[in-house]
Amino acid sequence: MLAFRYISYHYLKYFFVIMGALIMFLVGFDYMGNAESLSKSANLIVIYLMYKAFFAIDMLLPISLVFAMISTKIFLIRSNALVSFFSLGYSRVDVLRPFVVVSTVIILIFISMHSCSKFARADEFSTNIRSSGQYLSPTKDLFFTYKGQYVYFAKMLPLQEKAEGIRVFTIKENSLKEVLVAKEAIYRDGSWHISKANIITKPDDLSFFSPGINVKEVGSLKILKGFRPKILDQVYEGKVNFTIQDAVDAIELLEVQGVNTDTIRGALYKIFIYPFFVPFLIVIIFFFVPVSVRFLNVSLFSFGAILATLLIWGVLFTLIELANNKTISSEVALIAPIVILFLIALRQWKKYRLST
Repeated sequence: MLAFRYISYHYLKYFFVIMGALIMFLVGFDYMGNAESLSKSANLIVIYLMYKAFFAIDMLLPISLVFAMISTKIFLIRSNALVSFFSLGYSRVDVLRPFVVVSTVIILIFISMHSCSKFARADEFSTNIRSSGQYLSPTKDLFFTYKGQYVYFAKMLPLQEKAEGIRVFTIKENSLKEVLVAKEAIYRDGSWHISKANIITKPDDLSFFSPGINVKEVGSLKILKGFRPKILDQVYEGKVNFTIQDAVDAIELLEVQGVNTDTIRGALYKIFIYPFFVPFLIVIIFFFVPVSVRFLNVSLFSFGAILATLLIWGVLFTLIELANNKTISSEVALIAPIVILFLIALRQWKKYRLST
């Protein structure tokens, strides 16, 4: 218990120092590059920097956990604390356990943070502030299908949960049958409500003696049940930064319609599976380190461990981007590498657990 508290304290200390430094570097570097394009409003600048900090946490927290483990292990070796723990009867697995437990707890907290849209969509919000001066910009010319109908929104306002310039096209037997035209729709109680619309109906027979096109004015219509503004904005604009709830709702809704959900499943894999490369990589690196500085070139080990961590993190990040662009499947990009790391870590754990 003494070793667990001591190692956990230093691990958390190094983690917060490293993550804080990386966040300040990324946010500061970004601000220097984009300061001229930002609004002169101090409030917007502060909000922009806050969202950039959220984005930096989302990107850098996992790798900070690995760097903190490397730093803590070097500290334990240099201070001879590691040798002391072994002399007191602690095994390598006992010393490793605080790193695995603490990193896993932080990863679970990190995953839960993705239930908040301000964290999950921080990069999108900061980009909107830089380009348009508001964190949620209107979505224009949104065109999608729903239950055999084709729907067009000229503009959707996510903050107001309102859409303007609505057209709903009904197709039967590969022929246009009906068009609903409305100025605006408001999302309320799980559906889009239209107070007033015109329904244009085309006759089945367009011969010279047909009655012609019929235009009927109607009121109080409900369309697109379950299509929340956030789902429309994210899915049909091709965005990939979903909150947990939005992603689950989108998959449930789109699978019923037979719409491809690879991108959304990839977003969920990124939230729930990708971060767990951290404890697996910690286990792998930990057992390659000697117990004493006499058997270790600290500078060489630090360089090698950091380089290996950056390479693995870079490969995972590249695979995520390839999955987002539908170049490869989400399962291959996100699940397969994590499973491989898990198997290697499990082999290391069993090997040294049996030998100590």
